[in-house]
Amino acid sequence: MTTLILTVVGTDRPGLVAAVADVVDAHGGNWENSQLAELAGAFAGVVQVSVPDDRRAQLTSALQALDGLLTVTVHAGSDAEPEATARPVALQILGNDRPGIVREVSAVLRAHELSIETMTTETRDAAMAGGRLFEASVVAEVPASADLEALRADLERLTTELQVDITLA
Repeated sequence: MTTLILTVVGTDRPGLVAAVADVVDAHGGNWENSQLAELAGAFAGVVQVSVPDDRRAQLTSALQALDGLLTVTVHAGSDAEPEATARPVALQILGNDRPGIVREVSAVLRAHELSIETMTTETRDAAMAGGRLFEASVVAEVPASADLEALRADLERLTTELQVDITLA
């Protein structure tokens, strides 16, 4: 079996997931994991599928035929397991929205060699104060060699610079 990662983007409308699922199924594939969302009228997502090795090319070709409905890009997946000694940490970020929050937080994670497993961000109207709030949830893999106290210190520095709350668990 081959693992493939599909990125899908198109104008949101009913039936997009079904169209991709039908093509995957018709080629003996298995839909394993996905993250899908509607964002500003566009439907976008990432899907992990497995397919028999001898049907990979046909599946890839059939997915390209969805162009016009969806743009699908196929990437080779990896069956590599995370580092055995890595452990997950969760970050919660909340504060007034401003440009650069994701850039600054991700730069700190990169500097400490953390790998982001999942990240969800959202902006919304601040109910009482007006303006926009930024909220993010991040799960990252921490290598055994990481200095958690230095990571905490760098994140605390960001809370002051960005004027956001960052909780590390």
